[in-house]
Amino acid sequence: MQKRKLGNSTLEVSALGLGCMGLSFGYGPAADKQEAISLIRSAVDRGVTFFDTAEVYGPFTNEELVGEALAPFRRQVVIATKFGFKLDPNGQQAGLNSRPEHIKQVAEASLKRLKVESIDLFYQHRVDPDVPIEDVAGAVKELIQEGKVKHFGLSEAGAKTIRRAHAIQPVTAVQSEYSLWTRGPEAEVLPTLEELGIGFVPFSPLGKGFLTGKMNETTRFDRNDFRNILPRFTPEALKANQALVALLGTIAERKKVTPAQIALAWLLAQKPWIVPIPGTTKLHRLEENIGAANVELTPDDLREIESAASKITVHGARYPEHLEKRTGL
Repeated sequence: MQKRKLGNSTLEVSALGLGCMGLSFGYGPAADKQEAISLIRSAVDRGVTFFDTAEVYGPFTNEELVGEALAPFRRQVVIATKFGFKLDPNGQQAGLNSRPEHIKQVAEASLKRLKVESIDLFYQHRVDPDVPIEDVAGAVKELIQEGKVKHFGLSEAGAKTIRRAHAIQPVTAVQSEYSLWTRGPEAEVLPTLEELGIGFVPFSPLGKGFLTGKMNETTRFDRNDFRNILPRFTPEALKANQALVALLGTIAERKKVTPAQIALAWLLAQKPWIVPIPGTTKLHRLEENIGAANVELTPDDLREIESAASKITVHGARYPEHLEKRTGL
């Protein structure tokens, strides 16, 4: 697979990474451990070198899974993980915590679970309004100086926060949700990243599965699937948003590929420093996603998508109001 550099940094990764969250957390029951390890190793075999996890996925179990699966390939791959949540004694999220001493505790624990000597890319998972971003960047800078972290990242941060953090410790990558149905980063974040030479890592590049074209208003999710609480996944919204899937389907048919491949190819065509991280639990979907790296969209294709998408209104908020407050500060 082709490689891409995350901004002006030295961090080079495969053009598509693998988001590992769904193997342990978020979309219903966790995958069978051996099957999950096999899937991650299959991704390596197919040229994927960029793997995304976090301490809160599980919690903790996803980092352990990724660490075990990638142990034989440590020198070939880049592992990104995240800090910034407070966990109660039962491991449930209990707010945010990016205090410097907490960041350092998380780093030590993540190093052990991932079975690594240094974390390749350490993201602040969500901006903590109670801790100045300068303190967060300073704590990660110290970890980098100690050799425990190689690169600093931010997730779902706004342009002002990115600038303030970058002034203390250069930010290698920013991760936010971005896809044809979530285009918020285009207004301020992407221009800021281009100016500062920072890479961009879109999560949920397939709209949490919606852009694959496999969902409609009759789709029901497992009781442990967090899409149950998302306004964009109500039956009404799923029905109203089919126009976007139809657009992808039209172009996919012409190109003899799938709607998911068009959605990922569109992201790759936006900027050479964008690296999407689609997640999956299925080998055939992994292969389908990887195939998107070979789909070429011409300027005419991109204009057609842009023109049609601009006429489509996406229905439903990305998150419920209490979670929306954690994004884009």
